[in-house]
Amino acid sequence: MEWTECIKKTIACLEAHLLDVDEAYDVAADVGMSSFYLQKGFRIMTGYTMAEYVRNRRLYLAALEILTDKDKVIDIALKYGYDTPESFSKAFSRFHGVSPMQLRKDTSKLRVFLPLKIKIEVQGGNDMDYIVEKEKAFKVVGFEKEFFMDAAYTEIPKFWDEFCARYMAKLMRTGKPEGDIEEAICKHHVGLFGICIDDIGKGGRFRYMIAGPYAGGEIPEGLSLYEIPELEWVKFLCKGPLPGALQSVNTKIYNEWLPGNSEYEIAAGIDIEWYSEGNPQSLDYESAIWIPVKRK
Repeated sequence: MEWTECIKKTIACLEAHLLDVDEAYDVAADVGMSSFYLQKGFRIMTGYTMAEYVRNRRLYLAALEILTDKDKVIDIALKYGYDTPESFSKAFSRFHGVSPMQLRKDTSKLRVFLPLKIKIEVQGGNDMDYIVEKEKAFKVVGFEKEFFMDAAYTEIPKFWDEFCARYMAKLMRTGKPEGDIEEAICKHHVGLFGICIDDIGKGGRFRYMIAGPYAGGEIPEGLSLYEIPELEWVKFLCKGPLPGALQSVNTKIYNEWLPGNSEYEIAAGIDIEWYSEGNPQSLDYESAIWIPVKRK
């Protein structure tokens, strides 16, 4: 499905099931898209996670019922997915700035949140620096952790910070690995890739690996091995200090390249970031984003 239409269909699906949608996985299945890519693209294109969008729409509609109906607050709370009046009132106040009862006294406090409409102005996408290459299946080895999509933007950098503080700072200082894990980090160049793998299923979670290409031999306890299937990849070059360079290119991919592309669509729930050696804060630092694609 064309990318813009995919996001539009996602919004329509969320609107049709505002009161009963459980998670992004269900919507992704309906639109035929990887949950990881759908959630990532939705956030970049709209500025909201899918969970935030559903929550904001529910709280807006709940406010309309507070103003027009005489139902008890507890009944409205239950209708919009809150177990107690207290949890509903807390979320309501955080969104509208006033409690449900205060809103009935001062309707000007109502915060409007209408269904989103996607309008894309395609510009610059064809000027992005990328190549399309087919890669045979290859194995990677590294540290693995599960993340919830809604928290990934803040939690994955912490994962990298932990990795760098625990292993890379010492290895860069001494150049002498000690123990099986440090030996493996050096042998397999762990840290060359950051890989998102969308294969868990329901729960809004995905796997993330700080990894490198598997060079053979035994894998020490604490590291994981994963095989990436043969795929065709669009590799977008990023040049500049991190994380700004990667974030800028990432935004262009979802706002410009995918919506305006008549040749390719996303092929699998895997996303790879490649990091070169050198100072990631330098102006000429090179990194890349790999997106698996298939021809339409």
